[in-house]
Amino acid sequence: MLFWGCFIALITTAFAFISRMFLLNTWAKEFGLDGAQVGSLAGIGIWPFAVSIIGFSLIIDRIGYKTAMIISFLGYAIWSVMGVSAYYVSAGGDKQTAYQLLYWGSLILGLSNGTVEAYINPVVATMFSHNKTKWLNILHAGWPGGLVLAGLTIIAIDTKGGIPWSVNLGIIGIPAIIFLFMLLPRKFPAQERVAAGVSYREMLAEFGIMGALVVGFLVVLQLMEFFKGVSAFQGSDGHLAIWAKGIFIAIGIAIVAGFAGYTKSLGRGFMFVMIIIMMPLATTEIGTDGWITGIMEGALHGYHPGWVLVFTSAIMMVLRFFAGPIIHSLSPLGLLALSAVLGIVGLASLSVAGSVVAIFAAAALYAVGKTFLWPTMLGVVSDQTPRGGALTLNALGGIGMLAVGVLGFPYIGTLKEAKKIDAVAATPAALSVPGLVNNGTLSDSVLGKDHAIQIIPYSVVDDKKLTAATATLSAENQAQIKAAADASAQKALLNMAVFPGFMLLCYLLLLAYFKSKGGYKAVQLTADETIAAGAKGPSEY
Repeated sequence: MLFWGCFIALITTAFAFISRMFLLNTWAKEFGLDGAQVGSLAGIGIWPFAVSIIGFSLIIDRIGYKTAMIISFLGYAIWSVMGVSAYYVSAGGDKQTAYQLLYWGSLILGLSNGTVEAYINPVVATMFSHNKTKWLNILHAGWPGGLVLAGLTIIAIDTKGGIPWSVNLGIIGIPAIIFLFMLLPRKFPAQERVAAGVSYREMLAEFGIMGALVVGFLVVLQLMEFFKGVSAFQGSDGHLAIWAKGIFIAIGIAIVAGFAGYTKSLGRGFMFVMIIIMMPLATTEIGTDGWITGIMEGALHGYHPGWVLVFTSAIMMVLRFFAGPIIHSLSPLGLLALSAVLGIVGLASLSVAGSVVAIFAAAALYAVGKTFLWPTMLGVVSDQTPRGGALTLNALGGIGMLAVGVLGFPYIGTLKEAKKIDAVAATPAALSVPGLVNNGTLSDSVLGKDHAIQIIPYSVVDDKKLTAATATLSAENQAQIKAAADASAQKALLNMAVFPGFMLLCYLLLLAYFKSKGGYKAVQLTADETIAAGAKGPSEY
């Protein structure tokens, strides 16, 4: 009952994710958002996950898993009220307040999602300490399972028509109430690290200064992005003030200095490598999933773009339930390497697929590729760094979410806009308008400039200005420009293939490293605080 309660809690996080992602295009039109701004709205529901999962991992062994579970439920309840209210406030004409309700409500939602993973991952890893990777994969079948359930529900709602988008947000209450009643009476186990008597300082030392450097860097970027639109933090030029940047950089330095002073440890080199891999992995899976409906909208010829996400999620759900035999045959790192290869092929195929059949065939490859990445990474880290307890296990996912929120989502948004600019500029119709295309790109007269995050400049097509500039063209030529713009987003997926390409290189190097050490074996944490690699033999999958 404890395991399946955790499973339902993870389904709830998927409801939270997909209900927002399916509405991004709707909100873009309703609130007049460009691609990168939509990416920022998507990101505010993602990066707070990292804050709560890492933050709770530092204290969860002291406050208790049940307390964290209750906090996560309360967050979902607050989000439901804010999200549903936003619809009615917007319908009443107050778009600004409605947007603020969605924006700040999404932050609370992201915190709740991180809190869920902060307790479910260590609970399951502790319950199945000699079979972690298998059971973490089964647990994380709840994520695609939730995407399928919520996705089908929302597609049915959208197809029927006339139903307010507040309903899409309100359905999260169903799984949230279920997991509350399943888990509230349950007794949660003591975490593996705590049961073995490994101290709090030793847990932090596994993460160490190197891990803190990555967290500090990403936190600084996120703070700069988060506060750049707040007038009190802006300089005379309308951008983030120098003093504000200095404060945020000081916060990042304080995070690193705090870890250095307390742990006096650089951290495990293996853990640092896994952290680096997790950032492109999260962008490959979560970032692409978040944008896939918007990217494929112009390519599915009238079909709801959400079907791609539902289809890939169904494949993931089924395969994760059968992870054990696959891991036994390939080893966890071998499975990760194969998954990266399939991810590369799948994304590249999706970027050029033309027909509906070809799109779903390519999506199937991509789905198989991403199926085992996230939970197997968690399993490998838990296998190899058991002294890190809840922190190393959860911080990996937290850093991945922080990276996709602060870098991944805005990057995909800017990439999507860049492809649109290039596609429109290359059409004969656009080339026929004097001054519209200069040196192979669209004129500044139809481009709006801003910043997605502090270090990534971007330009966007101003659709109203483009329409005005091409008003004298024939209907056929205007349709040509629109078709090019609609199909352009799909090409961004080819650029995304660089992320699983980097991951593949890292996995091959890790395979070579473990082979030199006699093969991959899970590290067992014994009650007398000694760690013997393979003390009880390799984990049985």
